[in-house]
Amino acid sequence: MKVKINWDGLGIFTSILCAIHCGLLPLLLPALPLMGVNSVHNGIFEWSMIAIAFCVGIYALYHGFIKHHHRYLPSIFFIIGFTFLILKQFIHSEQNLFLYIAVPLIVSAHFINYKLCRRNTCHSPHHKH
Repeated sequence: MKVKINWDGLGIFTSILCAIHCGLLPLLLPALPLMGVNSVHNGIFEWSMIAIAFCVGIYALYHGFIKHHHRYLPSIFFIIGFTFLILKQFIHSEQNLFLYIAVPLIVSAHFINYKLCRRNTCHSPHHKH
């Protein structure tokens, strides 16, 4: 039995999960010490999540581009969105603004890639639908 992973779905899920984490953290931060949590704003955790989102995104977009649609639009959205995601890590005063720009762009990149991959426009002679 072969398991097929929907990489664009996984990319959308991780992007939304990241947005929820980053969006709710400032609201919950004052209450966390009362719940016994001392450190949530962990740089290693955040960079790990960014690395996972990057790897999932690159794989999904590369596969879609090579095997299905040969369109640059999803990659353009992803690159712009990911640029804002990285900027969020360095310019803390604007991190919410950058996050609100990054997540919709990254999610849109995966959604567009998914839709383009579902069209029956295959350019690879070795790929079967």
